[in-house]
Amino acid sequence: MPHLLISAAHKSSGKTTVSIGLCAALRQAGEIVQPFKKGPDYIDPLWLGEAAQRPCYNLDFYTMGHEEILRNVSCYSQGSDISLIEANKGLYDGLDIDGSNSNAALAHLLQAPVVLVLSTKGMTRGIAPLIIGYQAFDPKLNIAGVILNQVGGTRHEAKLRAVIEHYTDVPVLGAVHKDPAMVIDERHLGLMPSNENQQAQHKIQQIADLVAAQVDLAQLKTLAAQATLPPAPVCPPPGGQHSKRVQIGILRDEAFGFYYPGDLQALEKAGAELHFIDALHDTRLPKIEGLFIGGGFPETQAAQLADNKILRRAVRDAVESGLPVYAECGGLMYLGRQLHWQGQAYPMTGALALDTVMHETPQGRGYIRLQETGLGLWGLNDKQGLPAQFSAHEFHYSQVIALDPKLTFAYKVLRGHGINGKQDGIIYKNTLACYAHLRDVDNNPWTQRFVNFIQQIKENSKEHTHV
Repeated sequence: MPHLLISAAHKSSGKTTVSIGLCAALRQAGEIVQPFKKGPDYIDPLWLGEAAQRPCYNLDFYTMGHEEILRNVSCYSQGSDISLIEANKGLYDGLDIDGSNSNAALAHLLQAPVVLVLSTKGMTRGIAPLIIGYQAFDPKLNIAGVILNQVGGTRHEAKLRAVIEHYTDVPVLGAVHKDPAMVIDERHLGLMPSNENQQAQHKIQQIADLVAAQVDLAQLKTLAAQATLPPAPVCPPPGGQHSKRVQIGILRDEAFGFYYPGDLQALEKAGAELHFIDALHDTRLPKIEGLFIGGGFPETQAAQLADNKILRRAVRDAVESGLPVYAECGGLMYLGRQLHWQGQAYPMTGALALDTVMHETPQGRGYIRLQETGLGLWGLNDKQGLPAQFSAHEFHYSQVIALDPKLTFAYKVLRGHGINGKQDGIIYKNTLACYAHLRDVDNNPWTQRFVNFIQQIKENSKEHTHV
């Protein structure tokens, strides 16, 4: 199973842009490309998936076990010609000092050749000790090649190639020159999400053309073909037939776009039929039995969200009537009374007794660890039957204010910030709203629990109807 890990020496080397270009260029050359992204991230996978025309899946040591990562790579890669795994940050960066959750550790686990994308701004001869140092730091790691990025011109490229050839044994797979077309607009959460960028396909094509012209794709494919994926657990069977599927609405538009493809697929496998709703333009909710509102950028679309009074009222009424609702981050903001941003206060649904305010700096960022309080609507227990702990992530610039003190919480925050540094997961009627972003993984199969909860509410409603 041909596969490569695309990494870098440090963050902001242009690794994501090059990876997007590689996915699109290889696809246009006739290859079926399966993208993966290390770590918790919604935005980069949106671009990678768009470039490859296949969903991009996340691989994360903090929320997933080794066997689960192997299984996902093996199963999701079926039917593809090559898998490209984009790393996060630098090759040896990670949470632990021993590097057990680093990109290098992922390369070892997957026995993946590593291609380093190196920013060459201001560098010539210094590129050699950088490469040599990265090789020496972990001699067992297969650094199979480098792609020089942000190269200043043909003379700069010639010098870099000569230095690397003289001092190292690492092949140069390409040299991507500085070009405005290689830049994707950035904002406070990183790369602009492709679902919001109307020019996404045009931008991807520009990047693909530049990468295809400046990177040796044939040599890249040869390196990938030398990889041997370790034996993986058996792929789970596809979802069974459900005689009665629950109908779940999902807000997905320019405001709400942060959904993991694997989680949406897990919802369907658990027995859900998904109905996508545009919170900016749709004026009614379809006939649904549950609602999932993911994260995104509601603040940038706040005026349009506020203007859609009919849908805001419909969502509020649905919450009040006891519709099972799950909301994360941006979804939490939408369920509040007001969203404060850039000196303006925008009315939201008013379903929850809270307001949110946007800040210039993150209010919660990175991996989190949560423990069930036992008050959750569809809680998780450990093997001893006690409230379980699980890992997730958060990244929010907003802060909850004017919170009703009578609200209860599903989670105790052991690591991270959550709502107030101590708690997360606001419970109101049949609604759970949190800053945490959950992933459906082996030790936290939240999608099945949410579907089960919806089915339970349906059954209880039927019983009351017949009484």
